[in-house]
Amino acid sequence: NDGRLRPSRQGGIFKNSKTGKVDNIQASELAEGVWRRVALGHGLKLLTKNGHVYKYDGFRESEFDKLSDFFKAHYCLELAEKDLCVKGWNWGTVRFGGQLLSFDIGEQPVFEIPLSNVSQCTTGKNEVTLEFHQNDDAEVSLMEVRFYVPPTQEDGVDPVEAFAQNVLSKADVIQATGDAICIFRELQCLTPRGRYDIRIYPTFLHLHGKTFDYKIPYTTVLRLFLLPHKDQRQMFFVVSRKGLDPPIKQGQTRYHFLILLFSKDEDISLTLNMNEEEVEKRFEGRLTKNMSGSLYEMVSRVMKALVNRKITVPGNFQGHSGAQCITCSYKASSGLLYPLERGFIYVHKPPVHIRFDEISFVNFARGTTTTRSFDFEIETKQGTQYTFSSIEREEYGKLFDFVNAKKLNIKNRGLKEGMKQSYDEYADSDEDQHDAYLERMKEEGKIREENANDSSDGSGEETDESFNPGEEDDDVAEDVREFQKESGVPGEALAALARKENGGRRAKALGWGKVFSISQSKKGKDPNAPKRPMSAYMLWLNANREKIKSDHPGISITDLFKKAGELWKAMSKEKKEEWDRKAEDARRDYEKAMKEYSVGSKADSHRGERSKKKKKKQEKQMKGKGDKKGATSKSSSSKSPAKSMSDSFKSKEFVSSDESSSAESKKEDSEEEGAASPPPSSEDSASGSD
Repeated sequence: NDGRLRPSRQGGIFKNSKTGKVDNIQASELAEGVWRRVALGHGLKLLTKNGHVYKYDGFRESEFDKLSDFFKAHYCLELAEKDLCVKGWNWGTVRFGGQLLSFDIGEQPVFEIPLSNVSQCTTGKNEVTLEFHQNDDAEVSLMEVRFYVPPTQEDGVDPVEAFAQNVLSKADVIQATGDAICIFRELQCLTPRGRYDIRIYPTFLHLHGKTFDYKIPYTTVLRLFLLPHKDQRQMFFVVSRKGLDPPIKQGQTRYHFLILLFSKDEDISLTLNMNEEEVEKRFEGRLTKNMSGSLYEMVSRVMKALVNRKITVPGNFQGHSGAQCITCSYKASSGLLYPLERGFIYVHKPPVHIRFDEISFVNFARGTTTTRSFDFEIETKQGTQYTFSSIEREEYGKLFDFVNAKKLNIKNRGLKEGMKQSYDEYADSDEDQHDAYLERMKEEGKIREENANDSSDGSGEETDESFNPGEEDDDVAEDVREFQKESGVPGEALAALARKENGGRRAKALGWGKVFSISQSKKGKDPNAPKRPMSAYMLWLNANREKIKSDHPGISITDLFKKAGELWKAMSKEKKEEWDRKAEDARRDYEKAMKEYSVGSKADSHRGERSKKKKKKQEKQMKGKGDKKGATSKSSSSKSPAKSMSDSFKSKEFVSSDESSSAESKKEDSEEEGAASPPPSSEDSASGSD
């Protein structure tokens, strides 16, 4: 765990750069300082008078003289040099000093074990096994160490039990002794998931569930958070246990956070299992023996008094909807991101807490799936990147102002410009290729609105009403359906708007970022057919369009339909029934007109069929006469060569293939062939053929 050690005249301060935990070592408490060579260069070990041990490594060899002089001058302490034994022997002597177990060979230590890292100690016949708390941030962790203890000849002393007692006296082994201060029954826990009874002991917290039990020492708790849910009806209570502190284990899953979910309406009366004098002496007025109030307030109040840490709540940030959090997704799970005064926290799966002092930069990126949202990326100084996606575009202005006020480095703002982009600029840059056409289409819509004749007949006579957002239609974009659902504008109104905006072929829904298709059914349509009746909403809209325009001067077409949808939605049932009756009357008139139109269409169709049959009969008769003419020409071809040449221009093939000639001309030709007239000359035949 990287950090910074700052020696001073009053002592030394070490701040962990990952967890933010601060170790403060007073100069008056220092008892010994040891300098030695370790795996990562050189290390410094500090022992205090009360038995605590602090070890730091990563020093350079040249820094020994500076530290030695500083210790002599300000701490009156000699910095001793002691090397570790590297013989590789596994037989030696165990010495207990303070909170350290030292395994020595001769006078040189081989390794040291901080007993505060021991989680369990078990004994065998001649064996003692030590188990350790795990550090999830380390690539390799030490699980356990076994010591063989040879039997001795001394009576009444068991060396194995003596070894175990020395370890347990300093180890961080939780043992539930005595009664709990108070118990909270069946609390809803999000991580680890389930319902747990929480028993509050003086030094640790005990979670008792149906399958798992957990014990959390108060010394391992780093931070407490109390966060309101976005629905304003629930509260999150978060206990952070990050870094070296042992996580909660559930099988192979480990949890560094304990998250409880409370309802604001749930109250409780609590009585502590202590007398009033003990409560006053231990908690100094922070708790009383009898308390009552909301369940989340009681839990947070008890935890604050026992852990002795402040509870962090959201600051002054307010999102677009007025909530103190932002809805987003992290690692394919939806959750809430809370901007705090000194960091960000995301709940709940998986929980993430990022402090401002460990952030390298933040980045606002366009959404990968839709233009109505953006991603918020955070990269820490250690190189870890967190991406919170699917944030509503309306949250951009509030979040940008918050990040800018906290003086965080914004990557995509540019190093030289350093200027805040306006919300509109960011929104435009977040659009797809169709959005270049969007602004022009808006302007054209305004011009059409000013010049168009918005009569009731013009907008109500549209017959193409196939667009319906309520249906599962592949041709209609999902964005259109969502917009229609949110705004309340009926589908036929959107279809009419789309046709008006782009000639009725393909229309871009204003502000939706996608192009949707309006099916056209005008091909082969009879202009004399009755026009489809308007719905109740369209009748009302045509009657009130001018009033809406006068109440909102300069309103665009899109906003006009939005406003009309809101007014129609808010209209009482009685008023809507009036327009429903008008629509029903129009529908009956339409059905009556359609029946009359259908009867007329059938009569016309019958006349057309008779005409076609008559024409086919005439063509068949003319084809038979042509065959007869061809046979006569063939029989007389041997008498006159000129006639044969003439007949070649009026053969059977010529007559049957010449469909473009009229029936009257064919009749005259056949009559001429049947008469006993002299054969025509070749010139006449040629001219007639031409």
